[in-house]
Amino acid sequence: MSQRNNFVFKGLHVVAWIIFVGLCIEAGALVVNFVFSLYKPEFVQNLYQKLDLSQMYDLSRRDFFSMYSFILTISILKAYLFYVVIMLISQLDLEKPFNTYVADQITKMSYYTLSIGLISYIARQTADNLDNGFETDHLDQFWADSQAYILMSAVIYVIATIFARGVEIQNENDLTV
Repeated sequence: MSQRNNFVFKGLHVVAWIIFVGLCIEAGALVVNFVFSLYKPEFVQNLYQKLDLSQMYDLSRRDFFSMYSFILTISILKAYLFYVVIMLISQLDLEKPFNTYVADQITKMSYYTLSIGLISYIARQTADNLDNGFETDHLDQFWADSQAYILMSAVIYVIATIFARGVEIQNENDLTV
């Protein structure tokens, strides 16, 4: 492997870690927001992203818990997706990249990406169909990119299938030599 490719790979590893840490901070902050919104709603306006759903909590607790469940699930899945990416990058051997671990990790990435996309889409549709009169436009930031995640999951799944086939071919070649 060339020195330039090794440098780019290490750079991507660092970027993945930065994104992972950012997503973990976001997920943790949203959990703190959720707890504070239940016990000390007057502090919510000063917390992370000023995500104040106390009006929704007062109008309909079922809607509040469903919206916050969607928000928390999506943010935790995004953080876990990048954890899987980091584990993949950490264990990836660029000299022999076609192995079952890599194929399994890429398949996992496609499943988590599809889950994020589908849950985001369901959350957006649920928020649009709330009948309590609460304005949910400020929640769109959490599920605005649902179609992109669904499309990305298809692309990642194709790559996972190619890697799985590469593993089969490499194992056959190892057996015939």
